Amino acid sequence: MKAIDTLVFDLGGVLIDWNPDYLYKNIFPNEEERRWFLTNITTLDWNEEQDAGRSLQEGTEYLVKKFPEHEASIRAYYGRWKEMLGGPIHDTVEIFRELKTKTNLKLYALTNWSAETFPVALELYEFLHWFDGRLVSGEEGIRKPSPEIYQRLAARFGFDPNRAVYVDDNLRNVLPANELGFYGIHFQSPAQFRAELVKLGILS
Repeated sequence: MKAIDTLVFDLGGVLIDWNPDYLYKNIFPNEEERRWFLTNITTLDWNEEQDAGRSLQEGTEYLVKKFPEHEASIRAYYGRWKEMLGGPIHDTVEIFRELKTKTNLKLYALTNWSAETFPVALELYEFLHWFDGRLVSGEEGIRKPSPEIYQRLAARFGFDPNRAVYVDDNLRNVLPANELGFYGIHFQSPAQFRAELVKLGILS
C-alpha cells in the first residue's frame, strides 16, 4: 500500500449512535414483540430502500398497505425518527478531531442515509461539517455495498483508493472497499479503531 493520504468514515455506528430500539422500546416495552416488529415489519432491507433514494412517504405507505394492522407503529419510524438517535459516539468524534487537527489527511464521509433525514443530522451534529466532502446514498440513488458508490466517492473527490483507509461498523460494507484497494477497518470500538490508526502510523 502507498502512503495513506485519505480516510473515509461511515457515520452510523461509527460517529453517530443510531438504533431503532431507542424509539421502539417506548412503543413495544416487551422485547420479544419489539424484536418481532423490527425483524419482520420495519426491516433493515426496507430501511435501506429509503437509504437508496426511495422517499420516506413511499416507503411508509408501502408498509402500511402491506401491514395495515401495524399502521401507527410503522408511521412512527419516520414520524419519530429523531428518537432513534442516541447522540455522538464521543470517543470516535475525538479521534476525528485529532485527525482533523494533527494530520494532513483528507477526510470524507460515505454513508447509507436517507436524503430526507440527513439534513436533520447536519443540524444536530456540528462535526459532520468537518469533512472535506460527503457522499450520502439517498442523494446518489445508490448505496453500500455496491462497488459503484465507493468508486464514485473516489472519482468525485479525486483520491486514490490505494492511499485511503475506509472504516465501517458493517463488515459487509468493508469488503468491497478492500477489493477496490482501500485499507478497510471493521469498526468495533473507538479503542480498536485508534489502535488500528496507531498501527498504520496515522496517530501516535
